[in-house]
Amino acid sequence: MSGPPAFTTLRVAAGGPVAELTLTRPQVLNALSPRTLEELAAAAAWLDAAEEVRVVLVRGEGRAFCAGFDLGALAGGEGAPPSPEAGAELGAAMAEAVAGMRATTVAALHGHCLGGGMVLALACDLRLAAADLRLGLPEVELGIPLAWGGVPRLVRAAGPAVAHELIITGRTLDAREAQALRLVGEVVEPARLEDAARAFAALLARRAPYLLETTKRQVAAAAEALLPAGAEGDAALLAAAIEDPGCREQMTAYLAARASRPG
Repeated sequence: MSGPPAFTTLRVAAGGPVAELTLTRPQVLNALSPRTLEELAAAAAWLDAAEEVRVVLVRGEGRAFCAGFDLGALAGGEGAPPSPEAGAELGAAMAEAVAGMRATTVAALHGHCLGGGMVLALACDLRLAAADLRLGLPEVELGIPLAWGGVPRLVRAAGPAVAHELIITGRTLDAREAQALRLVGEVVEPARLEDAARAFAALLARRAPYLLETTKRQVAAAAEALLPAGAEGDAALLAAAIEDPGCREQMTAYLAARASRPG
C-alpha cells in the first residue's frame, strides 16, 4: 500500500503496527475547521485500509489536543459550511469514521480538549491524559446543542447524570476529575505524555490482531446495544438553535466576550 495522503490540517504517520494521526493547527489550538473534519474522515478511511495498522494514536500538536469546532467557521467566516446542518453532518461523519476504524484508537489528551475535540476523544476507544488537561463542553454556553453524536457517546462513557451535568453547565474538568469519572485512563505529567502514549500503543500492538479487532467489535456492539451512537436529529436540533432568539442572543454574547479577551 502506498504512503498516506498529504493533508493540510493533520499528519498521518504509518509504517508498522502503530500509526499516528496528529492535528497540525497549533496556532488555533487545533480547532476543527470543516476541512479538518473532512480530512479526519479521509485519514480514518485510509488507516482502516492499511492492513498492517493495529493501533492508531490520535494527538494534537502544540499547547492543546483540540479546542473544539473552529468558531470562525461557526460565525460564517472563510471555509464555513453552507448551513448549520451541513456542519453538523460533517462532524458526525468525522466521529463515525474515527469510531469505525478497525484499529484500536488511543487519544493522547493535553491542554484544552473542548467541544468537538471532546467528541473526537470520545470517538476513540481509549484515552490517556497529561496532568494539564482541561476537558469541557461549552456548546450550551455558546447557545447550541451538543451535536456530532456527542450526547450518546458521553452518556456511554460517564452515565446519564454526569453527562447531563457536564453538557448543561459547560464546566471544565481537570485531568484527575476526568480520570475519576472514567473519561480518561492513565494520567501522566505533560512532559511524559508522548512517551507514555507511544509505549501504551506499542503494548496494545503486541496483542494478537484477531483479539484486538474482535474485542473492539464486541465492546462496540455491546455499547451500541445499550445506547446507539447515531447522530440522527443532531443537525435539525442545531439548525433550530441557530434560529431560536434566546440561543442567538446567547451566541452573540459568547462570541463578543471571546473577541474581547486579550490574546
